[in-house]
Amino acid sequence: MVALAILRVEKLKSFGNIGGSEKHTARLQQTPNADPTKQNIRLIGDGDERSLEDVVKELIQSKTKYQPRKDSVLCSEIFLSASPEYFRPDSPSKAGVWDLDRMQDFTNTARTWLEENYSDKCVRAELHLDEATPHIHAYVVPINEKTKRLSYKEMFGGSQAQGRLKLSKLQDSYAKALAPLGIQRGIKGSQATHTKVKEYYQAVNSEPLTLELNRLAPLRGETAQQLFERIQADPTIQAINHQLADRKFTLQKSLRANQNAVTAEQSRIKLEQTVAQLLEENSSLRQQIQQLRDLPLEDVAWQLGLNPDWKNFNRWKGRNHIINIHESKFYDFHPSQLHGGGGSIDLVMHVNECNFTTALAWLNQHYGSSKLERASLHWAKQQATDISTTGTTVEFTAPVKNDVQWQAVQDYLTQKRQLPVNLVQALHERGLVYADERQNAVFVMRSLLGEVNGAFLRGTKGEDNTFMGYEKGTSRSDGWFWFRMGGKKPTDEVERVVLCKSPIEAISVAVMEPSTATRTMYLAADSPQSLPREFLENIPNVELAYGNSPSDDETTRIIQEVLSHARRRKPQLADWNEELKQRQLLQQPEQHLPSQGREY
Repeated sequence: MVALAILRVEKLKSFGNIGGSEKHTARLQQTPNADPTKQNIRLIGDGDERSLEDVVKELIQSKTKYQPRKDSVLCSEIFLSASPEYFRPDSPSKAGVWDLDRMQDFTNTARTWLEENYSDKCVRAELHLDEATPHIHAYVVPINEKTKRLSYKEMFGGSQAQGRLKLSKLQDSYAKALAPLGIQRGIKGSQATHTKVKEYYQAVNSEPLTLELNRLAPLRGETAQQLFERIQADPTIQAINHQLADRKFTLQKSLRANQNAVTAEQSRIKLEQTVAQLLEENSSLRQQIQQLRDLPLEDVAWQLGLNPDWKNFNRWKGRNHIINIHESKFYDFHPSQLHGGGGSIDLVMHVNECNFTTALAWLNQHYGSSKLERASLHWAKQQATDISTTGTTVEFTAPVKNDVQWQAVQDYLTQKRQLPVNLVQALHERGLVYADERQNAVFVMRSLLGEVNGAFLRGTKGEDNTFMGYEKGTSRSDGWFWFRMGGKKPTDEVERVVLCKSPIEAISVAVMEPSTATRTMYLAADSPQSLPREFLENIPNVELAYGNSPSDDETTRIIQEVLSHARRRKPQLADWNEELKQRQLLQQPEQHLPSQGREY
């Protein structure tokens, strides 16, 4: 069940009221429902031996210029707590018991909230631990610092409508402070009321219930079995049973409705916050949208998963696009597209096939929130709900695994690309390569900590399938296809990294290497922009195992400019997979996988 924040405010209009309240909170009088074996704690005002009445009087005299009016509220008592589910999540109904760490976290947070909101106007706060659930009674003197008068109206609201609004904002503030503890705000505008303890006991001890129990007392000479059967047959008891069953059903419905209402309230608050944020940022909208449109289209194309055509440096290919970029303009020459536009927002909308709002969210994800254009005030009002949920549309979603297609993909990798069956199967079992529903080989991209954040797809269907590209949402600068081999044991630190331009190239290089005692990582990075540079700077041995084309030469040159200790390793043929297939064709001795330290 969701733990809710609880806050109530009560007016104390006379010093007699203040003294009476202190008698209860300071336990200066007997309290029937309090456990005398448990000690309460004074959080604010500890060590001050004066009465609460004297403390309030002295603060009013020192901070106000005028005598309080007869109808002035001299002090406000604020009750702070949370529902029992927070303090004892495993047994909410077990009164008088709580988790010590949770109680201390609540106490520290609530005290900080009081001090930040009311400063020295909060003259006392008592933490009660001798009742069913921990709670705080705080006393705040409502002094207006500007007018130097008592003003409950300014602090907590005057009229009924103002009071509801002020109290609602106060509850928002309190719930926001408790949110890190997992405590949420209750339903805004709820009509639920607090039942006083004495009213509860009056209901329990009411005469009709006592008379009902007396009527069911054992008769003279009646055995226990006879009494049981008579009670069972009594129509009143049967009616009570039906009522209890109805009550249980009603409570369950109420609980579900309350949970649904809490969820709806969370959505409303999130939407409210989004609209407020949009309003605050409205003054910088024009500047922000211009910043987005001025982003280099080449960099945006790369982030979108496109790759440069080394024969024509203005052209970018991938994902069924052939896009020519000239300054701030682009045109897609692919026969199925034939579309042009200008600026990074248009480019993202075109390649990702998304709307304006989703394109903004994508750019924010890749370039930082400071450059996110939130649209105009009108846009905020009309589409705030859409904007508040766009984060889910730009997240990476892994292609669905299709085990039926795996055999065909495995045949492509092991027969057409000549990769060893045992290594391909091991990578598959590790979850690093699998088949999707279109029979693509899906190479899983991960951060260096192993978090999945992308996928590289390679088409395998048909004789001349050249399809390759990145799944939507893939982070090319934060994730890579990589695996580790060699070393004496899997926990050995990586001392050597071999960089390749594709997953198949990385596997091919690993296959052709002899077993080694050096722990080696094989990592696919198809561009200098996507290197985990900080990681590589601390690796003593970095090898650049790129292909034999001019574009591979250029990639290697750029990488060596930033990683001076990296050395080039060049295949004799076009690439390393061609070299592997040539070795297999010439039937050279089979290279064995490392027998130790295997971890993919």
